[in-house]
Amino acid sequence: MIRPLTVRLTPETSRLLRLYRGQAPATVLARAVRLLATADGHLDPAGNVKPRRL
Repeated sequence: MIRPLTVRLTPETSRLLRLYRGQAPATVLARAVRLLATADGHLDPAGNVKPRRL
């Protein structure tokens, strides 16, 4: 079972979430994290986490 995560949002983030009315905030935030991880190079083209290089 996955426990729900409680996250405190800044006023700026709350305003951005209003742009996605009708969508669950958790879904919007999950999509944003995936996009950020992809942009930062942490995901491979298939969406899997790349192994960390030390």
